[in-house]
Amino acid sequence: MSGTKDKAKGLANEAIGNVKQGVGKVTGNDKLRAEGKGQELKGEAQQVKGDVKDAVKDSVKKP
Repeated sequence: MSGTKDKAKGLANEAIGNVKQGVGKVTGNDKLRAEGKGQELKGEAQQVKGDVKDAVKDSVKKP
């Protein structure tokens, strides 16, 4: 999987996580809020993974 795909999946997970947190907060559902926070953190990690892949790919290309 390329870095770009990881970044895109990360952004999607962050967005979904934020929505879940918002819905959980409005409805008073602490479980949903916690699930949303976990998904948001997963998304952030996926974006970092994508950045690392891109950095490695770029450094291999340079002589």
